[in-house]
Amino acid sequence: MPDFDFSVLGTREHPTLGLDTFGDAPLDGAPANHAETLRQTVAEAVLADRVGVDYIGLGEHHRPDYAISAPDVVLAAIAGQTERIRLGTGVTVLSSDDPIRVYQRFATLDAVSNGRAEVQLGRGSFIESFGLFGLELSDYDRLFAEKLDLFAALQDEGPVTWEGTVRPPLVDQRVYPTTAAGRLPAWIGVGGTPQSVVRAAQYGMPLMLAVIGGSPAGFVQLADLYREALGRMELPELPIGMHSPGHVAATDEQAREQLYPNQAELYTRIGRERGWPPYSRIQFEQAASREGALFVGSPETVAQKIAWAARTLGLSRFQLKYSVGSLPHDQRLESVRLYGEEVIPRVRELLRADS
Repeated sequence: MPDFDFSVLGTREHPTLGLDTFGDAPLDGAPANHAETLRQTVAEAVLADRVGVDYIGLGEHHRPDYAISAPDVVLAAIAGQTERIRLGTGVTVLSSDDPIRVYQRFATLDAVSNGRAEVQLGRGSFIESFGLFGLELSDYDRLFAEKLDLFAALQDEGPVTWEGTVRPPLVDQRVYPTTAAGRLPAWIGVGGTPQSVVRAAQYGMPLMLAVIGGSPAGFVQLADLYREALGRMELPELPIGMHSPGHVAATDEQAREQLYPNQAELYTRIGRERGWPPYSRIQFEQAASREGALFVGSPETVAQKIAWAARTLGLSRFQLKYSVGSLPHDQRLESVRLYGEEVIPRVRELLRADS
């Protein structure tokens, strides 16, 4: 693994605090929904940069309820209107993409943003991209494993010789553009399987945990497994991040009342596809409890919960998925503002008090 300063992604002592969005779009049939949602996403990211948020991640999807299918294009638009915020994904569905093109696109973004680009690689939680791009679901595991192996080889930014079954082999091929830092930072996003955690360590890539149910405390064993695997391979400690949904408003009551109907509609709709029962208020309140996976409330409530999660898992980054269902743009903007101006400084204050 080449010399790379992973501290730019965050450390346990100084974690980076970011935001994620999938570009959640209303499903009322209006033809301009996706276009308007994409413009709103850019505006939300520009505000995030202005109020001190460290990272904006755009999730790739290929469904009517999410507008972002080409995160790198939207991130380039954001790069042109921001100065400091890091730019990445949450996640890029590597299984249905070409690793070489992914590397080229994000190396290009890294150049035009003056070194602010990174990418989070995963399988994704939906499968629409497989049929869209002519791939077989039976190849689900093989596609991700081989494409991740090729992407890892590209990170050295030298001649690549590689052979697999999902594409023709490469022999001493170079990929351009290269990055000024000599490596495009790439995380592996995982949903909770030990095999995925160990694989992230084997490739020397930071780990991003998608904590969307249960409690962050339930992921401690995976974080420990990752650190143990790095130790066995005599690799230095690398960042561990966490992604969870939530919403910030002036008070706990306001945040919950704004979020609940949108959360319930979204989870019930997805649940119909997956055979889940309708989402209930009891489920919402359990997730919003002090150790649940939903980070919703006033700035103080959300800050206290993020600081607890950071301590519990030893996080180098926390990412709040702030757009949920049809939550209105003005409420998302206010959530972003409060997160940057009040939550982030308070989290840092709480973590400094621990040291």
